[in-house]
Amino acid sequence: MEVNKENLEDALNDGQQPQISKEEEIGYHKGSLSTLINERNELIKMAQVVESLMQAHMKRLEELGVKIQQQKK
Repeated sequence: MEVNKENLEDALNDGQQPQISKEEEIGYHKGSLSTLINERNELIKMAQVVESLMQAHMKRLEELGVKIQQQKK
């Protein structure tokens, strides 16, 4: 899903203007950012756990004599 960052309100509300006060809208966007920051942090933690597990498996395979070739990104 691609979000139009230039006009977030249109992207989220199908072009309909919300009927809320400026303070409520500010609170809504701050709350959204807080939630998204927490979600991003959890995603980073998950990626770190996956990487750690991959490293442990590669280390054990090398101990067992299996050569691991790193793929270039």
